[in-house]
Amino acid sequence: MEMLESFFGMIGDFTWGWSLIPLLVIFGIFITLMTGFVQFAYFKRMFRVLFEKSDDPNAISGREALLVSVGGRVGGGNIAGVAVAITLGGPGAVFWMWAIALVGMATSLVECSLAQLFKRRQENGDYRGGPARAIIHGLGAEYKWLAILYAVCLMAAFAFGFNAFQGNTVAGAVQDSLGIERIWTGGLFAILTGFIVYGGIHRIAKVADVIVPIMAIGYLGMALVIILINIAEVPGVIASIVSNAFGLEEAVGGGMGAAIAQGLRRGLFSNEAGLGSAPNVAATAEVDHPIQQGITQSLSVFIDTMVICSCTAFIILLGSAYVPGAEGIDGVVLTQQSMVSHLGEWVQYFLTGAILLFAFSSIIYNYYLGENAMTVMTKSPGAMHGLRIAVIGIVFLGATAPGATAVFFFSDPMMGILALVNLVAIMMLLPTCLRILKDFRAQLAKGVEKPILNPDDFPDLDLDRTAWTGKKRG
Repeated sequence: MEMLESFFGMIGDFTWGWSLIPLLVIFGIFITLMTGFVQFAYFKRMFRVLFEKSDDPNAISGREALLVSVGGRVGGGNIAGVAVAITLGGPGAVFWMWAIALVGMATSLVECSLAQLFKRRQENGDYRGGPARAIIHGLGAEYKWLAILYAVCLMAAFAFGFNAFQGNTVAGAVQDSLGIERIWTGGLFAILTGFIVYGGIHRIAKVADVIVPIMAIGYLGMALVIILINIAEVPGVIASIVSNAFGLEEAVGGGMGAAIAQGLRRGLFSNEAGLGSAPNVAATAEVDHPIQQGITQSLSVFIDTMVICSCTAFIILLGSAYVPGAEGIDGVVLTQQSMVSHLGEWVQYFLTGAILLFAFSSIIYNYYLGENAMTVMTKSPGAMHGLRIAVIGIVFLGATAPGATAVFFFSDPMMGILALVNLVAIMMLLPTCLRILKDFRAQLAKGVEKPILNPDDFPDLDLDRTAWTGKKRG
């Protein structure tokens, strides 16, 4: 076991240690330039999806796909991860989280547009897609081995590893704040998970359409109250964030270097731009043009980091619990104590509820990623049934055993390989994405309000003609 842990540790050090984060940053900047700062050009257009209604009640709408991906991106990283970034990198880490989010919006647009472009219609009318199918149909069948590698890593990291972590986080928070034993929380979570995963992507989308707005609006509302209570101190906090980001002030050891490293790392972990997870959900939406869903998924990155993570940062930096350079308090405890310092002891129960909703939305999102990965490797109904039972069991295991998540030491290394494979695919398929982006822009320039992808304009691409008919949907 020690040899296995050492092996995966080496993979983690190689990917997350020095290669992956610089690649994500550099390539994100490159995509931003090549697409003509697309995340800013279509920023206003992103919000239209929030008010759009699907013409087909049986289809996954763009808004539902957005909320599923937001529910997956928003999780422990937004509450505990931001606190860790501030503890280790100082207030300046927040600035670099913002910076990587703005860059990541372009990366997310490209990877999600490609997932949409090469999606496939299933027998029941649903769509499946994602980086694995983009590799197979975009790069060719000879690259199927790369798609399989991606699928294995996706399943191991998200469906198994991260679901154990989410169950563990919820059960620990409930036990600490409410005194409820882990086995009861784990049992309830496992039952709820089973109900959702056996309902398929439609039930997942419907649940996300309800709980994601509730959890986001509730958390935003609490943060807004705290900011208004401390409104006079907000300019000072913003000044501190900027000063620490550029080394003009030093709140922790390592100064500007620590702020950059922690901000970029935690930002990427939180918004997942470029990691190859969100495109699997983006591909399920029924839209008229792939770029339309790419723009929508850029909004998901914005909501995750620029909105939710910023809320956590201001809650901490405006409170009295955070002491720059101090050790012994970080993660969710720091966020919790910061909220208590603002509003009193009762607020810890609110945070427990928020963590529960965040974690549950992440669990159903993680399960779907595993399901989608399984369909790349096999179409066996038995295998899918086995996956569902395994995920339910892992959620229960992660929740009930305090040290159980140590077994899933492979999660971060697997996600590292996943991200590297995804980046290779994006790099190779970027010219294709730029072609459909040019088509989208050309139609807008002609006054077309909602551009439509016509597969006849791209005869060299392996597109599913049942998914793209060249006609307006509905």
